[in-house]
Formats: sequence, C-alpha cells, structure tokens
Amino acid sequence: MKEIDIFTDGACSGNPGPGGWGAILRYKNTEKEISGGEKNTTNNRMELTAVIEALKMLKEPCTVNLWTDSKYVADGLGKGWAESWKRNGWKKSDKKPALNPELWDELLTLSHIHTVKIHWIKGHVGHPENERCDKLAVAQSQKHSSVNRS
Repeated sequence: MKEIDIFTDGACSGNPGPGGWGAILRYKNTEKEISGGEKNTTNNRMELTAVIEALKMLKEPCTVNLWTDSKYVADGLGKGWAESWKRNGWKKSDKKPALNPELWDELLTLSHIHTVKIHWIKGHVGHPENERCDKLAVAQSQKHSSVNRS
C-alpha cells in the first residue's frame, strides 16, 4: 500500500459562523493542497471536513499518516469514540446526542478503506504543514465571511 501523509486544519470565525478547512496530501515528493469553506458552520465541522475531503482524494486504499491539531478528530477517530457513538445510535456515553453524526459517519466509512494512523500535534506552534493548513482554512473562512456581507 502507498503511504500518504495528510495534514489538516479547520477554522471558524464566530463558531458558528463562516469557516474554512485546509489539507495537504503528500506522497513521496509530491504535495497537493486542497481547501474549502462554508458561510455558516463550526470549527469542529471544518476539522472533520478537512479530513473527509483529503481522504476522498485517495484513489486506492493507502496507509495514511493523519496529522491534526484537533483533539475532537484525533480522539473521535483514534480512541474509537465515533465508532461507539455510531453503535449507540449516535449517542455519547452520557446519553447526549453526538454532534455532526453525518460527518462522522462519512469519515468512518472513508477511514475503513485505509489504514489510518492518527498523529495529534499542538496547533499554532510553528509546525510548517499545520501552519500552511491553517492559512488555507483561514483564507476560506474569510472568503466565506465576505459572502455573508454582500
């Protein structure tokens, strides 16, 4: 299997508000940057969307090193929380509804195609790819913010 590095980040102004996501996919010496956004969203939705959209770019099953500064994504996927929420009808252990079930469901489906290794990194401390993803996400957030003002 090919080994791919994926770096992701999400941003939101207002939470909820205009948001954006960014991702970098790296295979050997080749990189691809992708990004997008929405005019009314949350930071967690953008973090999830970044991972989903990056995984959707892969054309075959791969070993994926996923680098994220989102504990929500890292723990939800890496600690099996999302699998548990799904098994329990999208309810958390405290019986409250899990947020963003449609995104988690899509992410779980995509992650089962690949071998995903989660790497949590602290955000905004100079990690080069995380900083690039943040810039992509913030730019999309600002782009979608200006859409709201028109």
